[in-house]
Amino acid sequence: MRRIFTEAINHPDIRILSIATRPDCLGSQVLDLLSKLNRIKPVWVELGLQTIHESTARFIRRGYELPVFEQALDALYSRGIDTVAHVILGLPGEDEDHMLTTVRYLNRMKIQGIKLQLLHILRDTDLAVYYDRHPFHILSMEEYLDITGKCISNLRPDIVIHRLTGDGPKSLLLAPMWSANKRHVLNQMQAYLKQENIWQGKEYHHENHIQAL
Repeated sequence: MRRIFTEAINHPDIRILSIATRPDCLGSQVLDLLSKLNRIKPVWVELGLQTIHESTARFIRRGYELPVFEQALDALYSRGIDTVAHVILGLPGEDEDHMLTTVRYLNRMKIQGIKLQLLHILRDTDLAVYYDRHPFHILSMEEYLDITGKCISNLRPDIVIHRLTGDGPKSLLLAPMWSANKRHVLNQMQAYLKQENIWQGKEYHHENHIQAL
């Protein structure tokens, strides 16, 4: 692993090294390597948070509790490494309040970026089997535009948004099928944000949040 990342970051065409991982995979040796790489060129570490709600985390078998995420953030921040939090919108059992609570929690954390990802149900997965046996609500495009707009409005203004949606492989996608046309979704998102006069931090209130350092 060390050789792969070292060769990548030293490549003349590489400007930033972005690594996606789990918060519980950042042992001391990994952190030491990331620190070394970060001294050569900027390193971004994406951590799969998905949700702050423990009942949902257990359902999706995330495999770690929230304090593990917070410890990983502290370890990366102390080494000057930028962190991106990955969040899934539309998880089973979560409503608007759940999703906005996750975003507001992240406003208090030492993160520099966020990815907002629509839940996809893909063929031949445990979630697909569960959905077939126990159908749950899947966000419509209109609902996704609405909740994403609210997440953006409530997001701390300095956090960089790396993603607003995603698209699953069409050959595997079972739901929501509207997400298969990513260009259309992004065009609709742009139009919706403009129409509703939404910008990042519009509903963010400094006095209501404990600021991250």
